[in-house]
Amino acid sequence: MYNYILAIHIIFVVCWMAGLFYMVRLFIYHTEAQDKPEPDRTILSKQFEIMESKLWWIITTPSMYLVLAAGITMLCIAPVWLQFGWMHIKLTFVIFLIAYHFICQNKMNQMRKGIYRWTSTQLRLWNELATLLLFAIVFLVVLKSSLNWIFGVVGIIAFSLVLMSAVKVYKYYRTKK
Repeated sequence: MYNYILAIHIIFVVCWMAGLFYMVRLFIYHTEAQDKPEPDRTILSKQFEIMESKLWWIITTPSMYLVLAAGITMLCIAPVWLQFGWMHIKLTFVIFLIAYHFICQNKMNQMRKGIYRWTSTQLRLWNELATLLLFAIVFLVVLKSSLNWIFGVVGIIAFSLVLMSAVKVYKYYRTKK
């Protein structure tokens, strides 16, 4: 039974992460649409609102709840996992990911009201936070206690710097056009 629940957990982690990644990409396009002249701006904004709403309520949020239900079920079946430090750290990262999810939901609601507080570059950097959380969680689960924390922390910081640099380089070439 545990392996079936684990499979469901993994499948819906993929769905949840895909939804989060694409949602922020839609936020970027939605924000950039505000620079378009009318009627393009209104037409694009309405279309992005529809796409965001459907992605959020049909795929992303249900996937998050299924991930949490499967994860909690696995911990009830095998509570021994809670005795390991790596699991506590993983669950902390999961809490950050849940917070990220609800911050995205707040962003979606703000944009629907015409409030655009973040630039497209800030949203691109925001999108990379989900990537970092995903990396941290996957490495913790796969490597468990064998993870060398010093190298792990240095690796995540280096990866963050590479991602931020890539966003900045992309912005440079995009604005150069």
